[in-house]
Amino acid sequence: MAGSEREAVPPCVPPGAAGYDSDRLHDGTAPTLRCACGDGCARNSKEGSVSALRLGYAGCGFMAQNVHLPNLTALPECEVAALAEVRPDLGRKVQAKFGIPSFHEDHMGLARDDSLDVLAVSSGFTTQGEIAIDFLRTGRPVFMEKPMALSLRQADRILEAAQTPGARLMVGYMKRHDAGNQLALERLREFRRSGELGDVMYVRAHGFCGDWICGMDVGRMETSNLPLPAEAREGPDWLPADHRPHYVNFLQQYCHNLNFMRYLLDAGDDAEVVAVDLDSTSHQGVSVFRIGGVRCMLETGRLDHHRWDDHTQVYFRQGWVHTWAPPLLNENLPAEVEIYRGGPRHSYERPLPRDRWSWAYRREMQAFLDCVRTGEPFLASGEDAWTDIRLMEEIYRMHLG
Repeated sequence: MAGSEREAVPPCVPPGAAGYDSDRLHDGTAPTLRCACGDGCARNSKEGSVSALRLGYAGCGFMAQNVHLPNLTALPECEVAALAEVRPDLGRKVQAKFGIPSFHEDHMGLARDDSLDVLAVSSGFTTQGEIAIDFLRTGRPVFMEKPMALSLRQADRILEAAQTPGARLMVGYMKRHDAGNQLALERLREFRRSGELGDVMYVRAHGFCGDWICGMDVGRMETSNLPLPAEAREGPDWLPADHRPHYVNFLQQYCHNLNFMRYLLDAGDDAEVVAVDLDSTSHQGVSVFRIGGVRCMLETGRLDHHRWDDHTQVYFRQGWVHTWAPPLLNENLPAEVEIYRGGPRHSYERPLPRDRWSWAYRREMQAFLDCVRTGEPFLASGEDAWTDIRLMEEIYRMHLG
């Protein structure tokens, strides 16, 4: 593609191709499929429009109301057909707000509903993993927010449930679905194949947080007069109880950055912790990894920043690829990308993805639905997310000595 507007676009899945009709709906019928090319593809014309996947959603908290339910109800490929929430006053208000036909006061109501094709959950960090297990045991595709689990023990139980025939798990690592990040990955792969910038020397991931809400009107959220049931934030069995709150906060924030480094390096499970230097809060500091054979640094901390201070830089011997994350709830801004070429002639490039006014969270849900229909692998599968939980436990074992 000429010019600077480029992005990695999932391949179109033509009729009759392998995997085109391999993933059937929960009732056993084959769906009418829509490829990932967008409205410009002839197969996505009105004549070839899809029948919506019926989805059941568990949870009515911050992410559900401000991110996932608005996105899912806006996608024509999805019908949010049922909702579950343990606080019925809140659940009924959210049901009415989004026009959801059915409501349950327990997630098992969704699990027992055979009319639903797919299930999704965002809830407390311990609770959502247990809900995901119940959903996966019904043999349906499941989306869950990150983190996948709070311990390897829980992650193993989730993956065991995902072995149920028909079950598949996608974890909410929206960075992988960001149009700017996908462009960065495309360029990284090109440079590694061509050798234009030499070998990859080092990766630096910086995450000091900041204002992730970026002015979103969160006052529009529905609220409850009922208390949220107490949740024990479980962690690894070996972790002392007084360290668990710090561990959970660190894990839920920085599993994103760890996952993203592995994504950019196409490393899979080839990752290990080399050194850890965290302060007494178990938050501020640095962690060093070897990921895909490359030395990587994760800088963690808190900063009162006017936007979101989160960026990742992949260094080659003769240049770099650098991405800056947008504030997470900015609904139409992908990651910024900078490419520096050194050597005899120095230059900077700021390429734009084709989908340059887009939201990673919307693209994430679109990808979930597309993969359910086509049978293509999830970009952020449960099997892959297991590695992040392993690395987090390794970080804290090393930190505590």
